[in-house]
Amino acid sequence: MNKEIFGVFGDREAFTRFRSEREFDDVVAGDVATVGIRDTGLGIPGRSASYSGDEGTCVIWGEAYPNKRGWSEPARWLLDRYAEMGLDAIRALNGSYLAFVEHDGEAVVLTDPIRSWECFYTDDPGVRVFGSDAAAVARTVDEPSMRRRSVGEFLHMGVVLGNKTLFHELERAPFDGYVTPDATGTLDRFVYDEREMAYADELAERLQRAIQRRSRQPGDKGLLLSAGYDSRTLLSQFPDIDHAYTVGTPDAQEVQVAQQLADQYDVNHTTLVTNDRYIVPGEEKVRDTNGIKESIHIHHAGYNAEIGVDTMYHGLLFDTLLRGFGHKRSEISLFGKQVPLRRMESDPDPVEASLDNFGYLPDQSREVAERYTDDPDSGGEFVRQAIADEFERCWERTDSAQNALSLFSISNQPTIPFRTHLADNYLESFIAADTELLEWHLQTPPRFRTTETFIRAIEQLDPDICRHRPPDRPYTSRLLSEAERFARRKLPFVREFEPAWPDRQQVYDRYNLDQRLFPEHETVHELPSRHKLRINDMVGWVAQCSERSVNPTDVLHMPTDEYPTDGVASEQ
Repeated sequence: MNKEIFGVFGDREAFTRFRSEREFDDVVAGDVATVGIRDTGLGIPGRSASYSGDEGTCVIWGEAYPNKRGWSEPARWLLDRYAEMGLDAIRALNGSYLAFVEHDGEAVVLTDPIRSWECFYTDDPGVRVFGSDAAAVARTVDEPSMRRRSVGEFLHMGVVLGNKTLFHELERAPFDGYVTPDATGTLDRFVYDEREMAYADELAERLQRAIQRRSRQPGDKGLLLSAGYDSRTLLSQFPDIDHAYTVGTPDAQEVQVAQQLADQYDVNHTTLVTNDRYIVPGEEKVRDTNGIKESIHIHHAGYNAEIGVDTMYHGLLFDTLLRGFGHKRSEISLFGKQVPLRRMESDPDPVEASLDNFGYLPDQSREVAERYTDDPDSGGEFVRQAIADEFERCWERTDSAQNALSLFSISNQPTIPFRTHLADNYLESFIAADTELLEWHLQTPPRFRTTETFIRAIEQLDPDICRHRPPDRPYTSRLLSEAERFARRKLPFVREFEPAWPDRQQVYDRYNLDQRLFPEHETVHELPSRHKLRINDMVGWVAQCSERSVNPTDVLHMPTDEYPTDGVASEQ
């Protein structure tokens, strides 16, 4: 990857067993660990920073905003705080980052509160190695073995849950957690604590401050713009966006509304026209998955040559953290479709409520199971058991089922590769990870974490922000929007609402990806395209980080048992 933090709990000699120091912009070495950092943003205010002195060493990698006292030397500031407060020092660091601190014979790697950057680690080489790039860390493992349970989760849901990876020997730092030379642990920064406040007013103020904190990025500034509410909020508030980009076709409703928004705020707009680049999982795209999330969410990956900016903004996770994606609402049957209401479900089944939040496609998973098992229901049973097991972790941070649903979605968020690719190619800001916005999420009851509250907040920032409504939501009322959706489907000569993203199946078929991705595996051609792309992601990622190759059909046979245990190694 272009940007990376890589470290060894050992001296420089241990570090150079695995990597050359020339690969990094800076390498800091202490008595306990040696860490290398590569980042074009190193030294820019709000970006990566490093420090080494008599009192210890510190590296902050990613995007981080200390308080005013630490603005000029954030790594030294964090080291000084750690010397005074220990692990509690990290609470004052705002942003999306991994942080390493060594002081007085102790060393630790810390994630941000929502683990928006993963820290991968392994003990296989005889010393603990860690880093942000899963492939780079996995390459230090002599003979990695694939974890059947992880393969099954990736195949059926497009995400490996919890702290696992595709390899037994490779793990992840816990959510809101840390890694030391011989242990891991969790912190309590992300714990639900509901409070009374003027929720929309408070959200508006916090959004304004979060955006302002990230407004000083250098160079030309871009925005990935959709027709929805999240990215238009950024478009309305950043005064110097130079260019907005939307993936789609020029005649698509989503693109047309995005163009209207760009015109409204006098920003240049480019349509990244849908072609095979939209869906083909090239080497860079596959690596950005880190082997734990599917690459299909990296919509913009093939268009780097057409994006001419230095800094890129996006609205990722606004829907999850600020608008209640993941909650289970009461539903009514309307025109043969279940339509969620504003009212929260009083006693939701967490497993059933979580199924739609990931890439689980029941009919398609059943189709896969029918071809490779004797039990066509095995895929659904596997997914439900996987979610149930992982969901138990959520109760440590909340006693509310609705909050637990949100936490489950945040801690296993499948769309993260979207930002991983952006951050690797541009100066990227993850605005939803701002500490003040996370606090708002934790303190606001689920019944107020809604799109309605969000709209009231952003209309305080700009009363004209909803002049051009999202094409599939012509009304504030979900019921009225669904009624119009039904009418458009039934009435002749009336154009239906279009989905926000181009049809992946059409793109897959149009560009003959079966022959391009699986020319020697015709049996794979019969599977659903989403699952074929997941298989390619797994096979491609394993090939990048080990000398072994995996046959695509072997991947399909691995998760066939009744919920395999972690201790079962893969077949060659």
